[in-house]
Amino acid sequence: MKPDLQQRMAAFVQLGKAFGLLSQDSAEWPGFDSGLTEAEFEGFKGIIENHYLSNGWFTPQNVRNAIAAWASEMTEEKINAYITPHIEALSKQDNRTVALICAGNIPMVGWHDVFSTLLAGHKALIKLSSDDQQLIPAALILLEKFWPEVVDQYSYATGKLENFDAVIATGSNNTSRYFHYYFSSYPHIIRKNRNSVAIITGNESAEELEALGKDIFAYFGLGCRNVTKIYVPEGYDLDNIFKAIYPYHPIVNHNKYANNYDYNKAVWLLNQDDLLDNGFILFKKNSGISSPTGSLYYEYYSNLQTLREELKSKEDQIQCIVSQEDIPFGGAQSPGLKDFADGVDTLAFLVQLPATKTA
Repeated sequence: MKPDLQQRMAAFVQLGKAFGLLSQDSAEWPGFDSGLTEAEFEGFKGIIENHYLSNGWFTPQNVRNAIAAWASEMTEEKINAYITPHIEALSKQDNRTVALICAGNIPMVGWHDVFSTLLAGHKALIKLSSDDQQLIPAALILLEKFWPEVVDQYSYATGKLENFDAVIATGSNNTSRYFHYYFSSYPHIIRKNRNSVAIITGNESAEELEALGKDIFAYFGLGCRNVTKIYVPEGYDLDNIFKAIYPYHPIVNHNKYANNYDYNKAVWLLNQDDLLDNGFILFKKNSGISSPTGSLYYEYYSNLQTLREELKSKEDQIQCIVSQEDIPFGGAQSPGLKDFADGVDTLAFLVQLPATKTA
């Protein structure tokens, strides 16, 4: 392993430890052993507590959840496992500049691309989402404490992207078409809208169904890994799920979520659509996958194998599947480093970039 790769790894491990401290409720500065001054610690803590003022979806608890998730992944063991398949390529690659167009639907959703790009030894040209302007810059400032040279490894793009060698872009189905057009001559990863689904068989425990609530409601359901559609066997009593997810009912006290819930309810009632309503989420029978915020689509199935085949045909729309045979209930929003968005290995892409510019 190259010495500079060891330095990069060590820095991210230290950042992970700092994230672990910062993610705690009412976190207090633990002293200089954290690697941070009290001012640095309190500064990041202030962003956690106040980000909702610029983006109402980014509540302190949701930001802490995102930070905690990254703390659990940026460990020496997990980073080693992440890079091990690519050690040989990492020792031979050239430094390139990778443009990163970040999403902003949930806190720090673009961090995996930033982390992977810097870990691979490339320079990151970061175009932040207007919805998440603070967390990634704050994280990079902390990273400088453990890896001072990283200041030369990243920059921000505020206008037109220029002087880059490859692109990783995340956006909607609409923007992805533009991304494909503008970046077709560059090595690229271009992601579009995806959602996640759950398969219920009727054999689930009450604990598993309650955990399904986390897959539905984490980050207000705004992530591509959030469950927006459930498949249930014919004759299944949906009241089982209503009862199990009731502990999440305080979510309707959040203004932005409540506005979406109320709006969708009003529109569907005007259309005389059949709805199941428990006061904090709307269940609507629908063949689609992507349900609006504050609602959940459901569909009955008669044959599990046939359903599996149907989902296979829709895999370009599905980020992940939650079931007793796939991602465990409650685990959708706890991805590991190798749980790549859209199933595309980001690190493999980065370590195989050509040595010369392609456009």
